[in-house]
Amino acid sequence: MSEPAMKTMNVEYAIIGAGTAGLGAYSKISRKTDSLVMIQDGPYGTTCARVGCMPSKLMITAADYAHHLNTSEFFGVTATGRVDGRKVFERLRRERDNRFVANNLRYVDKIPAHHKLEGRARFIGPGRLKVDESVEVNAKKFILACGSSPAVSEVFEPVMARVLTSDTVFELEDLPRSIAVIGTGVIALELGQALHRLGVETTIYGRSGRINALTHPAMQQEALDLLGTELDIYPVGQVVSTWEDAEGAWIEYEQSNGQRVTKVFDRVLVAMGRIPNVDRLGMEHAGVEVTEAGAVPFDPQTMRCSDLPIFIAGDVTDHLPLWHEAFDEGRIAADNALNYPNPVPAQRRPPLMVAFTDPQIATIGQSFRQLEGQEIVIGDLPFTSPRHVVWNKVQGRIQVYLDAKTGVILGAELLGYKAEHLAHLLALAITHGMTAEQVLSMPVYHPSAEELLRDVLINARDKCRRYAAEDMSH
Repeated sequence: MSEPAMKTMNVEYAIIGAGTAGLGAYSKISRKTDSLVMIQDGPYGTTCARVGCMPSKLMITAADYAHHLNTSEFFGVTATGRVDGRKVFERLRRERDNRFVANNLRYVDKIPAHHKLEGRARFIGPGRLKVDESVEVNAKKFILACGSSPAVSEVFEPVMARVLTSDTVFELEDLPRSIAVIGTGVIALELGQALHRLGVETTIYGRSGRINALTHPAMQQEALDLLGTELDIYPVGQVVSTWEDAEGAWIEYEQSNGQRVTKVFDRVLVAMGRIPNVDRLGMEHAGVEVTEAGAVPFDPQTMRCSDLPIFIAGDVTDHLPLWHEAFDEGRIAADNALNYPNPVPAQRRPPLMVAFTDPQIATIGQSFRQLEGQEIVIGDLPFTSPRHVVWNKVQGRIQVYLDAKTGVILGAELLGYKAEHLAHLLALAITHGMTAEQVLSMPVYHPSAEELLRDVLINARDKCRRYAAEDMSH
């Protein structure tokens, strides 16, 4: 029997990926033209809805309730309870599938059928894609929004039957007895702490000793100290070997001082970051250079790759793997594809990141590392507002970075309870180029968490005044 003839599609725009970035690009381009196709490999539904933001927060919320039971006695409330792991995961998947994923699928269902193509796309030449082995797509402009995949080192090959990633952990039927969490990034810390609070014997293994996105040495150390009081963390070292037997998955870990720790676990959650899905695209056939690390160089203001009519957006950029950034990048890529060959640089929003650990970690604007060596002042206070005292949540610090001469707020790093809300107020201030003095002109209710933001800005403003006085004296 002869092979069926390959179908050919000729369009002006081809979007590879139907996640947050791809859908953001589609919403823009589809308003201007009908000559486009969006190609999806695998089930529809964004990373955020299926395996990221939403299921992780559902697990964290369950863990918070369990933790409240164990800590309520401080407030004179004696409580007891039992974690039912099966019900935790049943509720998680029900809410995820019937609410968050379902909302996404309803949007996808409204997209005309001739705009959707399912299969794995790869370049076979400039302007040419092959989708699986059945369709060739010829397009004038391309948007790469094909996301990323969990990174799993070869050292875990012997225990792969027990390995979980952020793509698979939410499919567990029940909580394991014990788990090794590999990594100290956002995913590792959020899920590791949640599993611990749900009653799983949890050990976290880091590599660099860095906790998340915090860059100031004092903030880094305080985060490590605070999380270490609750969690079993080995912050610096490497997994040197693994093996499996009837007891479970064995992890041999070498610490920075050369000492080795060997433990056995029911499961291993590998959360060492994600790898852009560019290795499967055949980028060499499109004329796009890829770095040794597997990244595609691009202009973050236009999302354009080299001088080609190829644009990139979302997690595949390995730039800022966050939902709001992916959506923004999809729309920026779409705008510049529509405007090709005359790119219009976009004004990117200040970077904002929140980790839903306890205490929360948040960064906004420029980090201390980016500002180090510049003329800045640092507002620096512990999380001891009256409201935090009431909550019995006084762990952590807040640092706000101001331009020493103008008092303009440049960035901040936060470690503390309800940090997400303070970070958003700072994001608003930074977006509008506000000074500490301008933010201090707004009313602040007592008692509220926002009083801490007021106090740290007063601390920073006073340092600016001293800086100006010293500068005048010189």
